Amino acid sequence: MGAKTTAFLSVALLSCAGAWAEGTVYKCRNQQGNLIYQESPCRQDVLPVSSWAARTASVQSDEEPGTPSNGIYVIKPRGSGHYFADGTINGKPLTFIVDTGASAVSLPRQLAFLARISCKEQIQMHTANGSTGGCTAVISTLKFGPFLLKNVPATIVPNLDQPLLGMNVLQQFRIEQDNGEMRISLRN
Repeated sequence: MGAKTTAFLSVALLSCAGAWAEGTVYKCRNQQGNLIYQESPCRQDVLPVSSWAARTASVQSDEEPGTPSNGIYVIKPRGSGHYFADGTINGKPLTFIVDTGASAVSLPRQLAFLARISCKEQIQMHTANGSTGGCTAVISTLKFGPFLLKNVPATIVPNLDQPLLGMNVLQQFRIEQDNGEMRISLRN
């Protein structure tokens, strides 16, 4: 698949996942190897990939009244075709990859250390690159674009190069893609 088709499918799946923001969404792989999102646990004939629970972070717009963006964060893909969002975690500047395939916000270990985010519980993660150890954490404040979230669940991943803005945050927003731009806004 081309980058545009993959991005379109990711946004389409994100739109479907947003419908279940009240409960848990399960990400499964069917017998043909395709990813599917559903609100019930994966059936025995499909492989569970991951799940995420209802949102726990509170979202607010951090804009000053009258700001030109009107609560819409517009980003363009960079040379790689990926969308990147500038932001901060606990005041530490960073650039996230907007990743609809990531179940949760994921941070490289060194970046988590610099932002004073510590491990809560050790976990084993299954990714597209295989299994790896990591840990759960909570980000006190996460900001991207005009949006500020508090007490955001995250994972700390030792071999990660770039922080990922995952579905536990993205499912709380309306995401549209048009003319090569991604527009992220608060849900009504």
